[in-house]
Amino acid sequence: MVGIRGPYGNGFPIDRIEGHDLLIAAGGLGMAPLRSLLWWTLDHQERYGRVTLMYGARQPETMLFRDELVSLTGRSDLDCLLTGDEDPGGEWSGHIGLLPSLFDHARIEPSRTFAAVCGPPIVFHIILEKLLDLGFTKDRILMSLERRMKCGVGKCGHCSVGYRYTCVHGPIFTYWDAINLPELV
Repeated sequence: MVGIRGPYGNGFPIDRIEGHDLLIAAGGLGMAPLRSLLWWTLDHQERYGRVTLMYGARQPETMLFRDELVSLTGRSDLDCLLTGDEDPGGEWSGHIGLLPSLFDHARIEPSRTFAAVCGPPIVFHIILEKLLDLGFTKDRILMSLERRMKCGVGKCGHCSVGYRYTCVHGPIFTYWDAINLPELV
């Protein structure tokens, strides 16, 4: 027997992002929820400006969807920047370093760009700080916080943060949402 639930809560505001550039910044398992946004924008490229993907994992061999993402590196409609924190095998031809180092290689215009971020807590803290330093406005930083969800319908309380439930009020939040609920990230 197989059971399927969802989707729950809200999604990315793709209508609001239309006409703008998009930066997708994912760390580790954070690529899973951002993958659908990436493919949506690539399938509807005429509705969006420049799309930049920055994805980092501990090691290149632990990247989610690695072969798929590597195949995107040559596309003209996507700046695909991939990095591994380290490469013990020495076979990776991409970037080596932490995810924030990819900002040195990205062409981003914050005034016309939305940023979608997902990853472990340390990724949120570092990437959010970098985005704010670059001049991103708080309403253009979108965070995906599925990691907190359990029941998905607001009953178990596992995902409650203050008066919010990530499964009901999220899982997509802007930075503005997080300001009043710092424990959200």
